Amino acid sequence: MTVLTRWDPFREFNTLQDRMNRLFHDSFAEGREEALTTTAFAPPVDVYEDEHNVTLKIEVPGIEEKDIDVRIENNTMTVHGERKFEKDEKEENYRRVERQYGSFTRTFTLPNTVDTENASANYDKGVLKIKLAKKAEAKPKQIKVNVSGERALEGIGAKSAA
Repeated sequence: MTVLTRWDPFREFNTLQDRMNRLFHDSFAEGREEALTTTAFAPPVDVYEDEHNVTLKIEVPGIEEKDIDVRIENNTMTVHGERKFEKDEKEENYRRVERQYGSFTRTFTLPNTVDTENASANYDKGVLKIKLAKKAEAKPKQIKVNVSGERALEGIGAKSAA
């Protein structure tokens, strides 16, 4: 089956123009220092779960521990931080700046199975690790099945004799 689509030659030009505008705006924003220091970014996060915890690992290298704030309120966890631009180097010596500076905020909706009272966070080698313990009722339980004596043995003997 063939599908006909109306071709708009200017659609691709509009997309290209939008990309060029963003490129020039990001590169030549007013005030070179402002352009380097005010971009917002979102650090990458790994979230994994086992039978006892929900764990988040957030990459925040170059951010001091005092510049990171973790809050839990109404089953919502918010991580806020700021990477400050180092002013030790003179700006005119920079040829390219790829690291992102500025503040970030990441918000996560926590499942009802998480015990927000038993949360811990530690910061090591640029990685913020947040452990959220699960509630006792959310953890899997194994139930042992007891087999009563003679009937069970008769049934097993009957099967093996057959």
